[in-house]
Amino acid sequence: MADGIIITMDSDDTLEALVIARKAMSEDLEDVAVPEKPLDALCHQIAGLLIQNRKWYYTELLDILRKAYPYRNLTEEDVAAVTNYMHSRFPRLGWVSAQDKVVMRPSRVKDLYRYYFNKLSMIPDEKQYLVVEQESETAVGVLDEAFVAEYGQPGTKFIVRGTPWMMESIRGDKIFVRGISDPTGAIPSWIGEEIPVPYEIAAEVGEVRRVTEEEYRKRKSLGEISRMLAEKYSADETTIRRALTETYDQCEEGLPVPSDRLLTIEEWDDFIIINSHLGTLVNRTLARLVGHVLSDEAGVSIGIQQDPYRIVLKTMGAVDADDVQKVLQRLAGTEVRELAVAASKRTGLFKRRLVHVARRFGAISKWTDFSNITLRQLAKSFEGTVIMDEAVRETQEKDMDVPRTEKVLKAISSKDIAVKTVKAGGEATPIARIGLERISRKADIIPTEKLNLILVGSAKARILNEVKTLVCTTCWKYVEMRRVKDIPATVKCPECGSSLVAALGVADEDVRKVITKNGARLSEREKDLVSKAEDTAKLVDRYGRLAVYALAGRRIMPEVAGDILRKHKRPTSGFFEAVMEAEREALKERFW
Repeated sequence: MADGIIITMDSDDTLEALVIARKAMSEDLEDVAVPEKPLDALCHQIAGLLIQNRKWYYTELLDILRKAYPYRNLTEEDVAAVTNYMHSRFPRLGWVSAQDKVVMRPSRVKDLYRYYFNKLSMIPDEKQYLVVEQESETAVGVLDEAFVAEYGQPGTKFIVRGTPWMMESIRGDKIFVRGISDPTGAIPSWIGEEIPVPYEIAAEVGEVRRVTEEEYRKRKSLGEISRMLAEKYSADETTIRRALTETYDQCEEGLPVPSDRLLTIEEWDDFIIINSHLGTLVNRTLARLVGHVLSDEAGVSIGIQQDPYRIVLKTMGAVDADDVQKVLQRLAGTEVRELAVAASKRTGLFKRRLVHVARRFGAISKWTDFSNITLRQLAKSFEGTVIMDEAVRETQEKDMDVPRTEKVLKAISSKDIAVKTVKAGGEATPIARIGLERISRKADIIPTEKLNLILVGSAKARILNEVKTLVCTTCWKYVEMRRVKDIPATVKCPECGSSLVAALGVADEDVRKVITKNGARLSEREKDLVSKAEDTAKLVDRYGRLAVYALAGRRIMPEVAGDILRKHKRPTSGFFEAVMEAEREALKERFW
């Protein structure tokens, strides 16, 4: 059995890793969630069937489609909704007779074929915008289209590479910015899907904290509690002791410990924190519900962030902890599904899903320019269509967990889960501080010097772990793929002893195919490969392994690598900074 080490960031992370490791060792794995009746995939499948046969009755479609597990509950109304969309869009993907309950191939079959073969993959296809510093015209990063659609206006502050910037203008697929010193209100620019922590994992983390509090009340020391838990979880006593430090400190301060059976609410600065061991999706759903209700009632915008173990509301003093507790109690006695849909439609996550779904339906192209249209306008145009229905379904299934949230609210109503307001004298409780530090890490403005050290270290690690194909350009008998860090300082061909060894970024089998042709009838691409091999071999002959380091940079051509090697004779920080700068220039040329 292989050994492994799990590296964690904080106590939440460590306890979570302990629980996951225990469940994995006992083969207690989470269930696979199968999408229920995805309508965008259904539209594509019906288009494929229309290519196969000219006419399909709804009953025929149902007989075929219900044999697939995700569509076992497909109804005639679902088929009618999708085929009506195919009929009403331009250009048409199908011709529908609602009276006869039949869909037919459109007269312009070219559009049907184009849609079908352009949408073979359901993987989201996203456009990116190049961020350019306007004075120097230097590329500083890229932004997702969802971020641009949500925030792409002149004057918007955002953070890229740990540095605050302000948008000046948007031209085509480039966003021109200028650096600013005041990061107040800046938005972290990354938009991505984090792997959600399931409810069961977060609840067990809460259980560990509850057990710690119970044992503390029995006058057990932190060491004794850690030794007890080490018998259940795959970690040593020291690791568990560190992970329980905040929990034990909270007990020492006489404050209630949030757990799988207790939610605590506290105020700190302009924030209200709900400590809730409910997992990513339930906390996200609950945060949207509470934020939606508070925003409507207080008439102010409520900022929300969440992680698997807490919800943070930025209220600017408009509401207090007691108001939040009352909202939770009210929600506990109501049906929240419709409210969850309304709340989710306000979020950037939903708008991103809407764009993906609209693309899969063929309603918008990959190259739609979101600098000229807002997602609010886009959502309004799709209201009442299957595109909106599918976007709501996908958001509910992937980004939220309404059924589990309803169970949690019922448990609050029945007092199986208690809710307490904590007064900590204006200070955040030890467990809440873990979450606040997480949030500050996400939006932290890193000093330039420290940022450069981090970036250089990251670039060096990446370059040393690249794999290059080594090939001798003297005898052409030596071809080998090797990790850069495993290449010796002096590079020699083991067959003929020549130091004219090329370093290429292609697979060894591609090189061998070219060699077997022995120069006869080479394609243009193969001729370029031979030329590049000869150019890189000259660099390796002169500079040794350092040349391979330079050539391992992204999109760095031999002549650029040569310029770097003439200025830097050793693999210093300055050398790797030069490689990074060359990579940035190559990125800029790619977009220009």
